[in-house]
Amino acid sequence: MRRLLALLILCASLACAKGPVYLLLWFDTEDYIEPAADDAALRLARDLEKAGVRATFKVVGEKARTLEARGRWDVIAALSRHDIGYHADTHSQQPTPALYLKELGWLEGIAEFSRREGRGVADIRRIFGVIPSCYGQPGSSWGPQSYPALRRLGIPVYLDEATQVGIEGQPFWFGGMLNVFHMEPNLVRPSLESEDRLGAALAKFDRAAASLEARGGGVISTYFHPTEFITTEFWDLNFARGANPERTAWRMPHRRTPEESERCYRILARYVEHARKAGVRFITARDLPLLYEGPVARTLDRRAIAAHMAQRQTFLVTPEASLSAADMLLALLGMEPQVVDGPTQRKESNYPGSVIPRAAFERARLDTVSFIRANHRLPSHVWIGSARLSLADFAATLAGDDGASAEVAVRRGNPEMERYVSTDATGAFSWAIHPEGFQAPELLELARLQAWTLKPARLK
Repeated sequence: MRRLLALLILCASLACAKGPVYLLLWFDTEDYIEPAADDAALRLARDLEKAGVRATFKVVGEKARTLEARGRWDVIAALSRHDIGYHADTHSQQPTPALYLKELGWLEGIAEFSRREGRGVADIRRIFGVIPSCYGQPGSSWGPQSYPALRRLGIPVYLDEATQVGIEGQPFWFGGMLNVFHMEPNLVRPSLESEDRLGAALAKFDRAAASLEARGGGVISTYFHPTEFITTEFWDLNFARGANPERTAWRMPHRRTPEESERCYRILARYVEHARKAGVRFITARDLPLLYEGPVARTLDRRAIAAHMAQRQTFLVTPEASLSAADMLLALLGMEPQVVDGPTQRKESNYPGSVIPRAAFERARLDTVSFIRANHRLPSHVWIGSARLSLADFAATLAGDDGASAEVAVRRGNPEMERYVSTDATGAFSWAIHPEGFQAPELLELARLQAWTLKPARLK
């Protein structure tokens, strides 16, 4: 009886246990025009260090080179005691990533992103002595072709804020990278313009923390820019609406008064202190892969996968694992779990029949396995002789196959994972630096195809 009572008490304690809540504080460190922005970054790094808080400073390649050229080794040393991420090579100088990726396909886009951004990553490594922990795009200039390129550069985390893709305001896997992205309602960003507004931000923080605790834990994301603490406008006003003036024509952003800057620093200090008293743990982008399960799921229930994929192609969360549609397709094909990219094109089925002869289906299955092994990505379609099935139709058909019948019934796919990708080709790329009226539906279409890799991230 005492053992039973102890067990009941333990179960009740576990049921009432609160999940861990983490605060990821990050700074887009980008202004290489205004020298005072160097001092702002230095003060932020030192103030946070004194408070016992490590933040993530996403540094632009040109900013790192400018600090080096100015001899600001004090800034470099102070930032290095925090976590160093990467925030594009020149940030707002034209063309920005979405512009040059917009009209490129999958493989061409990967190559072009690598060509343009590899220099900045190399300079961050040379100047700061570390591989960047994360990457985030300038403004909303996002493109899915960046993900394979970043993986090859050794960067495991995508950290930024925009609306192109996301899952319920929490970290997720997409493109083989752990993403902290599209984090509302768990994005908390106190206004630096008035201390009177801080109360509302702290209340939002408290609501987010309580909600995350109740659901088993999670991340609150907060970001600033060091330049915000010393200027009233952003430095990249020089590149607004597609402009790309010569360096000699760049103008300085308008400076804050010393009193205004001190107010900004006070607001951040009060926010940090509030979070500390709330018992939230501060983390960096470099900590994230240690806190979350990796991209490859090893615990797989093939029966549950088949039942799920026969009806809908989207991620599946079980007590044992979080699985993307790509994870489940590999399992149904009998392949080893691994990171793969999604398809590069959308192809509709033109197979004329309602059933496929067993021998023809097995050839198609083996050909699909061969394609994935050779290319490390999913095919856009699967050939059944001279006709084809779309990838979604093939996945649903494979999931519904009993493996024994002489004929395999064709099923129609239902790629529900695509609904987590924005359909707003204008709003998702709204940024003062993009040319007037800029749209990128092509990038969102590629993102929907890459949603085969999408799934929620699970805390360990």
